[in-house]
Amino acid sequence: MSTVAQNEQRNQTEEIRELVTLTARAAEKVKAIREEEKIEPSHGLRLKVQGGGCSGFAYDLYFDQVQDVDQTFESQGVRMVCDQMSLMYLVGTEIDYVESVQGSGFKFTNPNVKSTCGCGSSFSV
Repeated sequence: MSTVAQNEQRNQTEEIRELVTLTARAAEKVKAIREEEKIEPSHGLRLKVQGGGCSGFAYDLYFDQVQDVDQTFESQGVRMVCDQMSLMYLVGTEIDYVESVQGSGFKFTNPNVKSTCGCGSSFSV
């Protein structure tokens, strides 16, 4: 890879790092899950937006191998991977981990969302 291409890729990666972030609490939970489930270090936390739910789109998080077409970035020491299509829906998103009377789980604060369903598990843009 040429120096120009490396610099361009580095600049793009630095820009993406700022586009999707994890809170410290979410990063701690991801690291705990990785350790509990003995997830291989080569796997990153995949952020995915897929069609479904009553509002049109739903989030998915799981550990996965990095594919050639993926963007990789890091937040709070957690390596994340995301396909280009999902990334365009996630720009500016912050992911937190919350525990409440209603339950616990990852909460996406996504500035691109126009509406969510009543149960909070799907969204539209």
